[in-house]
Amino acid sequence: MPPSVRTPDSKLPRDLSFDADDWLILASYWHPIALVRELQDKPLGVTLLDTPLVIYRADEEIIVADDLCSHRGVPLSMGKGNGHTIACAYHGFQFGHKGHCVRVPAHPDKGIPSRLNLHTYPAVERYGLIWTCLRPQKDGEVSIPSMPHWNEAGFQHINCPWIDIAGFAGRQVEGFIDVAHFAFVHTETFADPENPVVPAYMPKMTPYGFEAEYRSNVANYPIGHSKQTPPDFEWLRHFRVHVPFTATLEIHFPNNGRLVIMNAASPVSAKKTRMFAPMCRNFDTELPLQDVYDFNRKVFEEDRALVEAQKPENLPLDPTLEVHVMADRSSIAYRRALRAIGLSQFFTA
Repeated sequence: MPPSVRTPDSKLPRDLSFDADDWLILASYWHPIALVRELQDKPLGVTLLDTPLVIYRADEEIIVADDLCSHRGVPLSMGKGNGHTIACAYHGFQFGHKGHCVRVPAHPDKGIPSRLNLHTYPAVERYGLIWTCLRPQKDGEVSIPSMPHWNEAGFQHINCPWIDIAGFAGRQVEGFIDVAHFAFVHTETFADPENPVVPAYMPKMTPYGFEAEYRSNVANYPIGHSKQTPPDFEWLRHFRVHVPFTATLEIHFPNNGRLVIMNAASPVSAKKTRMFAPMCRNFDTELPLQDVYDFNRKVFEEDRALVEAQKPENLPLDPTLEVHVMADRSSIAYRRALRAIGLSQFFTA
């Protein structure tokens, strides 16, 4: 049955900002919702696809559940935790492994109704992120986008703080894979305003989206960096896009250096995106991580200003609704891949 087909048990969020059928498709994919390091003993409240969630630790298990105590409807993220259970702030009901209610303080010696157990979702740790799926497949398959070099020896793992964007995830991802905006948007970080030309490139469709290799002489060193690019060095940027909202960029540096950036745009709603950016690299591994955090933040802040200003706010998948040029081949391929999974022509409500 296609994921867009509504069934009697289809559960839609109370405050839905997406078209209902689009939401059902998006909810069948895995999305990141938090950095692993954010999750301490206290329960953590997040939102994915208009769905409020609580994340907590039950010993070695990470639990993702609806952020709602089934007793009197108080968000569990307001409560307390101890690394084993969390307790609702209203009446102290405690929840542990698999979201099961394990204690009702008002009646400690009575049986606990199974209806008090939380509605949970699968949770997977990968790339320093916690991922979940609101409509997991019945076969239990975990389909999280791959990240080149993450598990290879010699590569440093970097988990930048997330950034919130008052815009749609599709617009943000499209900006990440756009190669024509460097000379106009990133002039304070790495780009050359005198070098706006986009050499020819051609995306290749894949089962998960598409790939594109983009070669140019635009360096990726921070402006003011002491390192010099060797004469005639050709910078290769290899994009791998996984629909709906994840892309990786592998940048080939001189001396066989590699930097991989994952742009994982988590759709909080149709109008808000939490962007996670795990990275790995095999050079400059001795430098302070805060320098990487600061530079990455500056780059994405440059992008954020444009994404938040775009109109329409949503991503029109009908190719006739916006004008395209040759440099937009990745954008065109991205919209084609989104149409292929069944999303509506205008995508969001």
